[in-house]
Amino acid sequence: MNPSGPDDVGVGPHPAPWPDDQRLDPELLRDGDRRNVVDRYRYWTVEAIVADLDTRRHPFAVAIENWQHDLNIGTVVRTANAFNAREVIIVGNRRWNRRGAMVTDRYMHVRHVASAVELTERAAERGYEIVAVDNLPGAVPLETTQLPRNALLVFGQEGVGLSAEARQIASLVCSIEQFGSTRSINAGVAAGIAMHAWIRSHVPR
Repeated sequence: MNPSGPDDVGVGPHPAPWPDDQRLDPELLRDGDRRNVVDRYRYWTVEAIVADLDTRRHPFAVAIENWQHDLNIGTVVRTANAFNAREVIIVGNRRWNRRGAMVTDRYMHVRHVASAVELTERAAERGYEIVAVDNLPGAVPLETTQLPRNALLVFGQEGVGLSAEARQIASLVCSIEQFGSTRSINAGVAAGIAMHAWIRSHVPR
């Protein structure tokens, strides 16, 4: 079985002669490219893809707390890649389950900070405005709020939500409107909704 994915995904070996392009990976040209990447990146090396993404990353970033090894982190990283976020910051435990990222962490800048204090320092260095996303008393509706262009969207863990420290460092707290019986939605889903809200506000169609 092909470790890169099913044989019907992607493209097969590139016909000879091969293009003269330093961005291309000789092994992928020879064996085919079965990775989950958009067509423009077929046969490109990982390094070349990251370099190209870096030229057009959006100015928002995402942070997620990881005090109890949250399994949603992989989903958050994968979604951040889809929306080409500037970076993903993991707060708390350094180790996380990468399976949910579906290899997209290779194309993202994934950082680690040990605490909310360090996250504040990172935000100051990078010029972010910290925006917490959680259904908390006093939160403003995400649906009617203009997110800052330089937003650092911060999400808590599944079940417990944002820590008290994360709430304190946020300059803005947004909630996602819900209509059913559940108290909260999955942290990975919440992150996707918030990132798409940023895209709708700041990326011209």
